[in-house]
Amino acid sequence: MKEKLSIRNIDRIIEMAWEDRTPFDAILFQFGLKEQEVINLMRREMKPSSFKMWRKRVQGRKTKHLKKRIFEEGRFKCTMQRQITHNKISKR
Repeated sequence: MKEKLSIRNIDRIIEMAWEDRTPFDAILFQFGLKEQEVINLMRREMKPSSFKMWRKRVQGRKTKHLKKRIFEEGRFKCTMQRQITHNKISKR
């Protein structure tokens, strides 16, 4: 890491690392941390059991790597997700 990260930035990086659809490239772009640096940060900041669970979860996950994704742009939306209109959830 080139510069010291604030507690707020560390929390945001951990949050982004846990998100399934946030690629490591987004963390690199926003915070300048490469994948290995994120792994080291997670190892340092988390309990050992939480780190092991996170590593098992993200290892080989296609959505965490832009080059492995099957979609190019846009966001995933589940077909079961309800439509939101004027701040009210519409019924089907």
